[in-house]
Amino acid sequence: MRAPDPVNILSIQSWVAYGHVGNASAVFPLQRLGAEVWAVNTVQFSNHTGYGAWTGQVFTGAAVRDLVDGIAARGVLPSCDAVLSGYMGDPGIGEAILDAVARVRAANPAALYCCDPVIGDHGRGVFVRPGIAELMRDRAVPAADILTPNQFELEHLTGMPCATLDEARAAVARLRAMMAPGGPQTVLVTSLQTRDTPPDVVDMLAVDAEGAHLLRTPLLPLSVNGAGDAVAALFLFHHLRTGQAQAALEAAGSAIHGLLRRTAEAGSREILTVAAQDEFASPSVWFRAQRA
Repeated sequence: MRAPDPVNILSIQSWVAYGHVGNASAVFPLQRLGAEVWAVNTVQFSNHTGYGAWTGQVFTGAAVRDLVDGIAARGVLPSCDAVLSGYMGDPGIGEAILDAVARVRAANPAALYCCDPVIGDHGRGVFVRPGIAELMRDRAVPAADILTPNQFELEHLTGMPCATLDEARAAVARLRAMMAPGGPQTVLVTSLQTRDTPPDVVDMLAVDAEGAHLLRTPLLPLSVNGAGDAVAALFLFHHLRTGQAQAALEAAGSAIHGLLRRTAEAGSREILTVAAQDEFASPSVWFRAQRA
């Protein structure tokens, strides 16, 4: 049997030397699954900002464009299957990311743009710089084929409450209507806890043209950074492989639960991206999604 064609992903995100957030959370899982990742870093920090102190630099939109220029000069953009983006440090970086998406699509119209619309979270509110939330809503969402918001971001982008599963589905329908026409318009909602969610689980909701699917995994006693970056990367990879939101939801959700379970068992503040890498390729527990 012939091996599947390689997947090439241009991932434009932050980078930390210690720990796993942004590209430091997304790149290795993708590589473990066999993807080629062209990583462009928007920042280079010593560690994630959740520690309260860090060193390093924020790069500019011009620096991002310069690196994409260099990649394009290799003549490889026609073989790029997807662009993945996460936290955008400032509007200039966001514009550079959207420019990269346009360049990749010009070279390969079949390429997908997966945007993790990082804006904020329940308990913290909006934590991105001024202008980023508006750029996400007005520019990134209309360009995206796949979106991976958390519950707070879904509410913020649509202006709709998500206190129940029915409300979450309605908000996703509005968000899908805002996305790039002609694409799969696939939405993955992470960290979803509504009045319909049992207290001992956490929900993930994936919606595409085939319908809505809900995945429930046990709620774990931990609070870590970078899990959202990993799940967006995993969902994108499996969506590229299968073309189905349900299959991508099950694969990504099972893998991320295994990663977080291992992290919780170890009592680690950083997700165990390397130590638990087998969970990416072969999750120890496979969770099945149900129609929602």
